[in-house]
Amino acid sequence: MTSLVRFGFIAVAVWMVGGCQSGNFDAERYAELNHHYDVVIRRDLRGVPHVLGATDPDTAFGFAYAQAEDNWQLIEDAMPFYRGNSAVFSGMDGAITDYLIKWLGLWETLDENYQWDLSPDTRDYIEAYADGLNFYAATHPEQVDERKLPVTAKDVVAGFMLRHLMFYGFEGVVREVNKAERQRQISRPGDANTQPVGLTDIEIGGLPIGSNAFAIAPHFSEEGATRLAINSHQPTTGPVAWYEAHIQSQTGLNIMGGLFPGSPTISVGFTENIAWGATVNQPDLVDVFVLEINPENEYQYRLDGEWRELERSEVDIKLTLWGFLPWTVSREVLASEHGPVLRTDHGTYAIRYAGMGELRQVEQWYRMNQARNFEEWREAMAMMSFASFNFAYADKDGNIMFLHNSLTPRRDPRYDWRQYLPGDDSSLIWKENLSFSQLPQVVNPKSGFVHSANQTPFNVTAPADNPRLEDYAPGHGFQMDMTNRAQRGLELFAELGPISEAEFSAIKHDKYYSPNAPYVPYLQQIAATQFAEPKLVEAQALLASWDLGTDLDNKAAALGTCVFLTAERDDQRAAHSEQQIAELLGGCVDKLMVAKGRIDPPWGEVNRHVRGELNLPVAGGPDILRAIYGRGIEDNGYLTNVAGDGLYYLVSWDADGTQKVEGVHQFGSATLDATSPHYGDQAEDYAKEIMHDPLFDAARLQGNLQRVYAPGDE
Repeated sequence: MTSLVRFGFIAVAVWMVGGCQSGNFDAERYAELNHHYDVVIRRDLRGVPHVLGATDPDTAFGFAYAQAEDNWQLIEDAMPFYRGNSAVFSGMDGAITDYLIKWLGLWETLDENYQWDLSPDTRDYIEAYADGLNFYAATHPEQVDERKLPVTAKDVVAGFMLRHLMFYGFEGVVREVNKAERQRQISRPGDANTQPVGLTDIEIGGLPIGSNAFAIAPHFSEEGATRLAINSHQPTTGPVAWYEAHIQSQTGLNIMGGLFPGSPTISVGFTENIAWGATVNQPDLVDVFVLEINPENEYQYRLDGEWRELERSEVDIKLTLWGFLPWTVSREVLASEHGPVLRTDHGTYAIRYAGMGELRQVEQWYRMNQARNFEEWREAMAMMSFASFNFAYADKDGNIMFLHNSLTPRRDPRYDWRQYLPGDDSSLIWKENLSFSQLPQVVNPKSGFVHSANQTPFNVTAPADNPRLEDYAPGHGFQMDMTNRAQRGLELFAELGPISEAEFSAIKHDKYYSPNAPYVPYLQQIAATQFAEPKLVEAQALLASWDLGTDLDNKAAALGTCVFLTAERDDQRAAHSEQQIAELLGGCVDKLMVAKGRIDPPWGEVNRHVRGELNLPVAGGPDILRAIYGRGIEDNGYLTNVAGDGLYYLVSWDADGTQKVEGVHQFGSATLDATSPHYGDQAEDYAKEIMHDPLFDAARLQGNLQRVYAPGDE
């Protein structure tokens, strides 16, 4: 039984302790913190906070307070997760996550290196941010659980460390190792990988997600403008849904964009001079080593012909059962020179992953937020604290850039690193990554455009300007596949040539699958199949007429997207039998008949954007540039939008340097308060693809203010 699975059966082995940990939150002291900071929060007519502080730490304090006003429950609930004590509050459901955090040693890294790895100004900034959260908690006692308080700067850093792991697929590798049987072979010298790496599904909360970010240079614009689309896809609600804010200090910080609640920095957004968007990438950044264990000593493993001692420690997992019964469980944690170790019924494995021991993610985001030009932004990116993410960049000076950012290990080219690796050879324990200059990137291409939509980094612009695949070894683990969004976007750029502002917006809101999309072969198989059942013949004819669009009136989109998604989820790419095709098509027909009583309902009657009492038709769909994802058709016949397009912006600088920004949020600034007028005040605009001025410009903001206040004075 594996270490993590075995954890679910620990109740018989636990021993009782004296009660749940209580917090040590000094509300009286924290309630005075506002006197130490000089900051005001300006809420615009949509409720979006524009935070202005005298210094960056002043701004951070106010930024935290504003976030807490809109997102307190999300922020508070995340703290135990980052600390590895969520089981105290959620019981057994949180125990495995707690063990994972302790197994990785995240907090040992934090405690040892926080003072030394982070610069003094970064520490000042995030400590002020923590102060802002604690001040809010102290002044709103009716909303807080003091057992989760106080929030510390290290909590903030831990959140960044953990989220970055989850975004490049680390969790999936751990789940694979813990399956009942070994899933991969052990690679040997001479097994070098010569095959491309495919992108597996990227999911958050069980939802497939992606992102778009694309830019054009002045010579590719009819108006001579530089333009950037910022369109990172996330769930529409929850802890990793986009929240919009503008933070500014009198010492130079001035940026607006999207972030996850609990973050002291903007993740994607724009300043007066620069802008960037991010898309998820998933290079191969995790390696599994099979350890040979000494048959006479289970705590020794072979390395370079010698038996080495596994590092051993005990960690305590505290949990509450049935909502009231407190227990503490001690668990063994093992590590080798390779990294943390898992024992299973089929072997002992060490995990090595990109970013081990790295805690500067928050500092890199902070430096990106502070950047004033292309050079400073690239300098921030060259810190290379992020394990993954692609970036598309544009600026006032006409520069554009695509960067496949990753901590790509330098691996022995003799081995197939898609498989597991022998754990007895220390030369395979990589310690270096490709340098920043060696990462796949495109700077100011002759084509005039870059386009990132979770695809291979070797196809992001015109062919002549792409990074050269032959410059990289297969062992670097770069993905090689194309999403529909990537394929469709590149086709549109190639087709249109120099484009207008309206055409740039139209690409972002495009609602079509490419004829070359990876799903289209399913339609070809359906068209070539002889069906006997009348319902399948009717469905076949409907799909034959489909233009691959997902506009509101499209009568084939519901059936077509169902076929695409079902086939992908069931891994039927190679299904060629008539029975399999009939089952695939018949299943979608049955779903639509039950839900709508017909197979050809207009897409807008199925695809919906829902917030409170609002229930709106919305165009677009899965892996469409206008990205809309649902979990499946519900009993009410709706496919409700739960992920994809959230907060997004179109940013441009005209030939004379004048900045223009338009954007829209999926719902509104009041993330959790259903009674607020801003709970859903942008939902209709979002559904209708109506963007507005986010009021980044100070003069325009001044005429559109709802209220201005200092934390504690509202």
